[in-house]
Amino acid sequence: MAEKPVPDVSAAVDEPLRPPAALAVILLVSVLVVATCGLIYELLASTLASYLLGDSVTQFSTVIGTYLFAMGIGSWLSRHVRRDELGVFVRVEIMIAALGGWCAAGLFLLFPVVSDFRIVLYALVFAIGTLVGLEIPLLIRILRHRFAFRELVSNVLTYDYVGALIASLLFPLVLVPWLGMIRTGFVFGLANVAVAVALLIHLRAQRRVGADLAIALVVGASLVAGLAGAEKLQRLSEVAFYGEPVVHARSSRYQRIVLTRQGSDLRLWLNGNLQFSTRDEYRYHEALVWPVLGRVENPARVLVLGGGDGLAAREILRDPRVRHITLVDLDPEMAALFRDTPELARLNHHALSSPRLTLHNADAFQWVRQAQGPYDAIFVDFPDPTEFSLGKLYTESFYREVARLLAPAGVMTVQSTSPLVAPRSYWTVATTLEAAGLATRGYHAYVPSFGEWGFTLAAHRPVTAAVRLPRHLRFLTPTTERAMFDFPIDMARRPTPVNRLDNQSLVRSFGEEWGEYEG
Repeated sequence: MAEKPVPDVSAAVDEPLRPPAALAVILLVSVLVVATCGLIYELLASTLASYLLGDSVTQFSTVIGTYLFAMGIGSWLSRHVRRDELGVFVRVEIMIAALGGWCAAGLFLLFPVVSDFRIVLYALVFAIGTLVGLEIPLLIRILRHRFAFRELVSNVLTYDYVGALIASLLFPLVLVPWLGMIRTGFVFGLANVAVAVALLIHLRAQRRVGADLAIALVVGASLVAGLAGAEKLQRLSEVAFYGEPVVHARSSRYQRIVLTRQGSDLRLWLNGNLQFSTRDEYRYHEALVWPVLGRVENPARVLVLGGGDGLAAREILRDPRVRHITLVDLDPEMAALFRDTPELARLNHHALSSPRLTLHNADAFQWVRQAQGPYDAIFVDFPDPTEFSLGKLYTESFYREVARLLAPAGVMTVQSTSPLVAPRSYWTVATTLEAAGLATRGYHAYVPSFGEWGFTLAAHRPVTAAVRLPRHLRFLTPTTERAMFDFPIDMARRPTPVNRLDNQSLVRSFGEEWGEYEG
């Protein structure tokens, strides 16, 4: 009787197990999920850093650079994973879920209490980036026996790029305005947990998954708890940051709007920067408005750029000569808050509901290029140039468009930051207005919440000293108004560059001067 041939099993022993078709589908879907989550964590860290540290271009560049470098480290480290690649991938997903899911909440909570926040920020970004860098190489190695090389690379990269597109569209259009950053972190952390749990359930018949599954469920439970308590976590971090009770907080498409109250004092903060205090905002707004209206013979048509809280409009509407105000502010949620909230509407004397005012929610940089003048008085009341998106509203090209809208005998003023704390930044505004063809005259007022604060008058012809002020003002008199144009030596004019779109010198000088002042 002939002997049966003995099959050669050596090749089968050395060849890794081919993943079943169902598992291959789960893994390809995982590519889509992990690519989306990875970019969301990157955007979260960058946006949060720009909110808390200012200068969005610097923060986005450094955070994204650190994140991509860490991904490269993670990809390099993946070569040292020589067995149980699927098990390692599952554990990486669980770790990313924990770190990425809690990153926004953790950074917000740590910002007010740690001495060097940047170390914590970049350490967390590096850790998440390293773990994210491990994911795709591990998935490619797990799937390499299911697909031919060309098909494998094509599939993985397709899902990866589609995930990146989904994240880049969802983040600014849906996630930040509707969920906020803290909830967004928890939601996508749960997505990473879901990938890990799906794989563990699929593998439960082939290996022991109890410990990994238990850890995944614990992490998932912590993320669900964080999601449920996200509003409390946000309020807790903001109370620690602002040092006073938060009465309203909301993230719009454009900014974080926070109102705090200490006794009778109500304060508005945008992205962590104080905009006004009800105790002394009248000083700021009288100084902004009346040096202009008092120098214009007939300010019938008025343009306000910024000022979505309606406080500048309130002051302007006190002048019976003003027939119409056009107010341009980017954020509709800001205007709605100060129009529809009874206490805030009383604060601006219902200016945003006045029939003498028309509101345009638009980017002022684009709006002025299409608008038609002339306007007898123009008020430019933007937040400080803490980042390049705001710095463009202080450039020569922007001021040239505003000057085009100003009537020949009209006068305008620009909020110009503190000439005491940031004299280079303050005088850069005047230099830039002059480069746009306008005559300027700087002045300053003491506002206790801000300190010494500066403004710049501008017109097509030299700005006169003569001014007519009404008697009902709480702060300005002819005497105090004249004193505002006197600059002591430490605030005196100095040579400064023109702020242009291609250099944004104002944003850099502003960050340097205020950074030195705040330590």
